[in-house]
Amino acid sequence: MNKSDLKRDYFMLKGPLAKKGYDWWWHSLTAYNKKTGEPRPFFIEYFVCNPALAEEEPTLGQLPENKAAGKPPSYCMVKAGTWGKNPKQIHNFYSMKYFECPDDELNIRVGDCSLTETHMSGFSRVSEEEAREHPEFMCDAGEMRWDLDIDKQIAFNVGYGANSLFRKLNSFEMFWHAEGIKTEYSGTIWLDGEEYEVIPEKSYGYADKNWGGDFTSPWLWISSCNITSLITGKKLNNSAFEAGGGRPKAFGIAIPRKLLIGFYYEGTMYEYNFARFWNMVKIDFDFEEGDEVHTWHVNATNKNSRMELVLYCKRDEMLLINYEAPDGQKRHNRLWNGGNGWGEIKLYKKDGTLIDHVKIENAGCEYGEYDK
Repeated sequence: MNKSDLKRDYFMLKGPLAKKGYDWWWHSLTAYNKKTGEPRPFFIEYFVCNPALAEEEPTLGQLPENKAAGKPPSYCMVKAGTWGKNPKQIHNFYSMKYFECPDDELNIRVGDCSLTETHMSGFSRVSEEEAREHPEFMCDAGEMRWDLDIDKQIAFNVGYGANSLFRKLNSFEMFWHAEGIKTEYSGTIWLDGEEYEVIPEKSYGYADKNWGGDFTSPWLWISSCNITSLITGKKLNNSAFEAGGGRPKAFGIAIPRKLLIGFYYEGTMYEYNFARFWNMVKIDFDFEEGDEVHTWHVNATNKNSRMELVLYCKRDEMLLINYEAPDGQKRHNRLWNGGNGWGEIKLYKKDGTLIDHVKIENAGCEYGEYDK
């Protein structure tokens, strides 16, 4: 469903989730070095956790004394970084007492950082010394600033699974809405003193949000809006691919190995959504951690179509991305995350007729499972 729903982008940590919940707004894109023209993928995320437990200072769950006392985290984390050569994640933390966002629109202000549906600006900086002396920051050293306009063009709406009733009931452990599976960004990013230009039609951008009481394991995400037909050679400018999920929990019961997939192909949405059971969706996926390249396979069918995807990303251009859960546990310690993925998708009608065979590039990609 290519249905925009800005209400799903609102701040969600009300009721029980205010004391045991997270909410985040994620953005990823490609920018170009002002001097060399070289492309580089970046991400920016505004992440909030347990606002009802706010104190004057942010509470970091990985701090040894907080761990010992069983004290859960509470903060707004501004997470920014880059993939490619020397990938890094830079985290700045703020007390939720100083976080502002109205109930009825996306308009976040915290410190000197801001985010709306159409613009974001801010910075995140951590010195070498801070990164070394504060493992509880779960991050690398670096400095990144951004000032970007946001134009979300294609949405992937997971449907009733994140509707207002299910949100009220907190029926899922992890909710998801992707308002911008194709997003054009424009503006400037500065990373460690280098300036990068963000060019809308070559930004290959993505914007989504997740919220809930815990994460999922396995956790898979694949996204690309840089798509070219291998049959005609034509760039598909009105297309975007999106897959996410792993092992959702509904009302506390795990539903193993489920993904939500939307392939918006030149104006038509091919959707493989386990929640729409009447579409007879079947999905299987796997991930191989390679010495040099990681590989994802995703195959999906519904009553009208089927798709086969293979995706690759270089290991040394990816991060092991860090989050702690609202209960203070850090269970994901091998969550591979990248922005330079490439691969192919074959899309067929149900009768086996090939609709198109495409290549995808500049793909966001992720895979991780909890420590065994």
